[in-house]
Amino acid sequence: MELNDLRIFQSVATHGSISKAALELSYVQSNVTARIKLLEKELQTPLFHRHKRGMILNTEGKRLLEHSREILSKVEEMKRSFQDKSNPSGILKIGIVETVIALPDILSSYHNKYPNVELSLKAGVTDLLLQKVIDMKLDGAFVTGPIRHPLIEQVEVIQERLVLVTKGNTFSMEDITTKPLLLYNKGCGYRGRLESWMKVEGIIPKQIMEFGTFGTIMGSVAAGIGITILPESSVTDLVTGGTVFCHDVPEPYREITTIFIRRKDSLLTSTLQCFIDEIVARTGLEQEESLE
Repeated sequence: MELNDLRIFQSVATHGSISKAALELSYVQSNVTARIKLLEKELQTPLFHRHKRGMILNTEGKRLLEHSREILSKVEEMKRSFQDKSNPSGILKIGIVETVIALPDILSSYHNKYPNVELSLKAGVTDLLLQKVIDMKLDGAFVTGPIRHPLIEQVEVIQERLVLVTKGNTFSMEDITTKPLLLYNKGCGYRGRLESWMKVEGIIPKQIMEFGTFGTIMGSVAAGIGITILPESSVTDLVTGGTVFCHDVPEPYREITTIFIRRKDSLLTSTLQCFIDEIVARTGLEQEESLE
């Protein structure tokens, strides 16, 4: 089995078509067909359901797709490991939760030092980003910690304080039973803290409205639609401008830590090592400045 056979297989699986895969790879269709048949013969199993309009992966094909992604990912990591370590390049795929206040400074500093690295950012909630790192679909991710998983190692980025955010300047726990909660999708660390607090207090919210972006949540809070929970640092400008108001969250739900995670058994490329070094350097600098 050749690595190129796996690339051909992935292309056919993605497009569901021999002709489209051949076009993408600049191969003749007969060559693509032959390589797929050879792969099926070698594995002694069909990989696709074939029909008039194309091809769909069967159960065995889906298994091979998972293995092929992992194999080709490892090959790419191996190639990147032989780069000039003082001048990393390539694509660095990073996951982010949207409210990491230290992120712009880290990204800007890294980009200025290593302009040959293309940063690809994927926003999401903590649970989703964690799974993508485990599946090696991301090189690393900024998430809400701590994370306890045998495959994950983590670097602390920043500690922050969670607050409830409302349009009005007063708040009581009863408001949760009369106004909607405007929250990120399930798997968000901030949401998890609020739900734990409500469970202990025996509070059932009137309604939970799920949103995918920070801007949508804050626009809805500012419009008086409901209440949310976020790091205080992420809403400082809106509070200063009088658009929204913050209210304390009690211990032990108040403090939250943002961490950077990576899969510990994956190859630590120079590109990713330099990024981690930048996180440590920038967050350390911020902590020193805050003490002055």
